[in-house]
Amino acid sequence: MLIVLSLGGSILAKNLDSDRFLKYANILRSISKKHTLLVITGGGEAARNYIGAARAMGADEVTCDYIGIDITRLNARLLIAALGLDGYPEIPTNYLEASKAINSGKVVVMGGVTPGQTTDAVAAILAEYLRADLLTIATSIDGVYSSDPNCDPDAVKFDTISPEKLINIVMAIEMKAGSKSPVDPVAAKIIERCKLDALVMDAREPALLGEILGEEVAKKSPVSCGTWITARK
Repeated sequence: MLIVLSLGGSILAKNLDSDRFLKYANILRSISKKHTLLVITGGGEAARNYIGAARAMGADEVTCDYIGIDITRLNARLLIAALGLDGYPEIPTNYLEASKAINSGKVVVMGGVTPGQTTDAVAAILAEYLRADLLTIATSIDGVYSSDPNCDPDAVKFDTISPEKLINIVMAIEMKAGSKSPVDPVAAKIIERCKLDALVMDAREPALLGEILGEEVAKKSPVSCGTWITARK
């Protein structure tokens, strides 16, 4: 199975803790023994801090986006270091390079690609391009809810939803000030247009990734820490 994993910078690079990178690397190493794995790392707090400083100095948004991409690639470089010989040594800078790198048999790690695209969007585009079996969005949220659970105490979590329903939820949440959707709207659109199987899950504990993306992942059984997105009946 080919799995594209969007690994949020806020959980991977929290406090820039080297032990945390090593824990994720160990889990990814284990998953890669069963599946072909390509990881896209986010920028996290460091990216937000650098972008904030750039904006304060009057930088335009494209420049800020490039700064964010640079930070995602630094996080990718750290994760590659943690993977050691099990990691592909170079960071792909576009989708074609990534498609060639997966033939190495190693865990491929990359950061951002294009200004204006989030980590989720890059991962979704790459999953479509590679015809991946599964897109996994590893974040600090334990799945998709009917509304933002941080703003609505009555929000209901879904075990499984369709891509069409995901888009409706994401767009409704994005329209509300202060609310944050579990999936980037662009990523949601890509998931819908190519009928891509996806999983949104809470991966703040690295071990959860290993449990969910192990040998049983193809069964898509309900999980307490996430939501499956699938067009299949």
